Amino acid sequence: MNIYQHFRPEEREFIDQVLHWKDYVESSYSTRLTDFLDPREQHILKVLIGENSSIQYRLFGGNLGVERKRALIIPDYFSETLDDFQIALFEIVYPSKFLTIEHPKVLGTLMSLGLKRGKFGDILFEEERVQFFASKEVSDYIKMNLQSIGRATVRLKEIELDQAISVHNEWVESEMTVSSLRLDTVVSGIHHLSRQKSQLLIQQGLVKVNWTLTESPSFECGEGDLISVRGHGRVKILSIDGKTKKEKWRIQVGKQK
Repeated sequence: MNIYQHFRPEEREFIDQVLHWKDYVESSYSTRLTDFLDPREQHILKVLIGENSSIQYRLFGGNLGVERKRALIIPDYFSETLDDFQIALFEIVYPSKFLTIEHPKVLGTLMSLGLKRGKFGDILFEEERVQFFASKEVSDYIKMNLQSIGRATVRLKEIELDQAISVHNEWVESEMTVSSLRLDTVVSGIHHLSRQKSQLLIQQGLVKVNWTLTESPSFECGEGDLISVRGHGRVKILSIDGKTKKEKWRIQVGKQK
C-alpha cells in the first residue's frame, strides 16, 4: 500500500520524517522528541504511528488547551514525565502602559531570529500579559537575541510552566455535509457564505490553513486542519466520516466561540 496516497503531496517530507522517527525508536529502544507540531502534523503522526504497536506517542505543548505540541515517541514500556518534553515558557516584559504588542508582531519577531517555526509553541495573551512556549534547547539563544518587538524594547523572563496563562479555547462541535473537500467549498459550508464569496476571501489572502496563507480555492482540506478566515473566526476539521448516499462528504467540525 502506498502510504503517500492518503496525504497531500507537500506532506511527503514530513511523512518520511515521522517514519524515520518511528524506525529509530523501534531499532534503538530509545525515545525521540519532535519540534512543536501543528494540528495537521499531529494528525499525520497519530495515523502513521497508530495505537496498537510497540511504539507509542505522547503530545504536550506546555499547557492544557494549546494547539501546537511536541510529540514524544517512545517504546511502550517507557514512562514519561513533563520534563521529557523540554519546553520553556517565557513572559515578555515590556512598557505596557505606553504600547500594545499583538500576535503577528510577536510571531514575526520570533521568526526573525533565524529559528524554525517548530521551535516555538503557542503565543498566549491575557490583557497586557504576553507569553510564549519554546523548545528548551534554543532557550539560551532566544534570551540572548530577542531584545525588541517592533518599536518596543523588551526583556524575557523564563518562568515555570504552571505559571502559563490559561487557554480558553471553546469549540462548538457540529456535523455538516459538503459537496467536496475543496477549501472554498468547506469555507462556504462552515460560514454559510456563497461559493463566490469564499473564493474571493481566499484569493484576497484572508484565509489560512494551519497558520499558512492559502490562496488556492481548490486546496483540499483534510482531517486535523485548522482553518482561519479573517472576520469569521477559526474552525477545526475534527474528522472526515466518509460520503453520504448523495456523494457528499460528511465532516465533523469544531467552531471557535
